[in-house]
Amino acid sequence: MSDQIVFSPVYEKKASQFLKRYPHLRNQYQKTLELLKLNFFHPSLRPHKLQGKLKGLYSVSINLSYRITFDFIIENQQIVPFNIGDHSVYS
Repeated sequence: MSDQIVFSPVYEKKASQFLKRYPHLRNQYQKTLELLKLNFFHPSLRPHKLQGKLKGLYSVSINLSYRITFDFIIENQQIVPFNIGDHSVYS
């Protein structure tokens, strides 16, 4: 069974701004979301738990430079994106 991705209005705005700034990454972004829904632990996503002030959140890679941070709610099989961007998403 696939996980459900739940987009907040705040994240949708961030993603829209990200894709306007980096339109060449649209296909990679969409592929990342599809793979995330099918298999959160797929090795190409490089999923990992975050530490520090982002403890409790996870991160996956769009590519080597860009990430999506999110909350993964296991009991409801929901993925809630939090932020998108380069390594500054960890700040």
